[in-house]
Amino acid sequence: MREFCTKWWKRIATTDMLFIAVLTLIASFIGTFLKQFDGFSLLGPLIIALLIGMVIQFPIRSLYVGSNDSRKAGVKDAAGLISNKLLRLGIILLGFKLNLQVLFTQGIKCLPIAAVIVTLVIVVTYLIARALKVSPMLAILTAGGTGICGAAAVMGLSGSITVPEEDEEEKADNEVMAVATVAIMGTIFALIEIALFPALGLTPAQQGVAAGASLHEIAHAVAVGGAFGEEALNMATIMKLSRVLMLVFAAIIIAIWWDRTHSTVKHEGKRKVAFPWFMLGFIAASVLGTYVPFLTAISAQLVDVAYIVLGMAMAALGINVNFKAIASKGAKAVLASFIASVLLVAFAVLVAKLFF
Repeated sequence: MREFCTKWWKRIATTDMLFIAVLTLIASFIGTFLKQFDGFSLLGPLIIALLIGMVIQFPIRSLYVGSNDSRKAGVKDAAGLISNKLLRLGIILLGFKLNLQVLFTQGIKCLPIAAVIVTLVIVVTYLIARALKVSPMLAILTAGGTGICGAAAVMGLSGSITVPEEDEEEKADNEVMAVATVAIMGTIFALIEIALFPALGLTPAQQGVAAGASLHEIAHAVAVGGAFGEEALNMATIMKLSRVLMLVFAAIIIAIWWDRTHSTVKHEGKRKVAFPWFMLGFIAASVLGTYVPFLTAISAQLVDVAYIVLGMAMAALGINVNFKAIASKGAKAVLASFIASVLLVAFAVLVAKLFF
């Protein structure tokens, strides 16, 4: 135990870690601040933090790292540790956003629909991506982000997938490509739905359900629902959070599937699946935030903390991103997500008309 603590203390208590932690915290605060403005609200704080991280990697390299190999390794390790560990903490805290009582009462009709939508979209997007020769890792992360809840789903699913240490850099690049893909698609389709839905003869409730069932980020669903009134906003939020709840089950199933079909990690003795334990924390936070009064009262503040923590993880991810890898591998993932998003919108509108 002492050896373990010493090892981690040496890794954490460094100038490079402090430097990157401060920068990612600032990036996260900027993302949170900018989300209140039109335009930025469609991107959301996590995407903004990621973009800031991608931009500041250049001055970090030129002004801080320079030709110092030790500092270069320290920055890479610090950013990798922050993106990995704070991701899990942020996902756990995000559980306070899920009011289970609302989902199991007002949203009772939305839950089975969300389960069907998430399953179909993940499977269809993955198959389309693989048909386009997208790598399995990028394909499943893009599918998860498209089917569940954008950037948070990409990071949550990524946390449930294990790769050998030498493949961690490639995994991080895939995370960024998947996050960027669902951010672009979500923003495009949010604008399309605002223009399209009034022409389809949908009621406000149906507009909200269709938005919550089809859009990738929570910010996208809220923006579109809010454009059509309070009833549409409420239904968009409930439908979207029903999909968010599916992240828990998707992460567990995908962890098992990936371990059996794609994992090259060597296990000592009996084979063990890399179970995403942090998802149990997500569920625990949901239960506590719903049924423990003093936590219910501060759940909004805890969700704000979750987005700050996740913003730091996204900014750290951006600092380590490989732009050449994104340019060479990202286009086909974008195409797969676009095709799947078109099908998803059509299916969401059909579901809204049939059941609401």
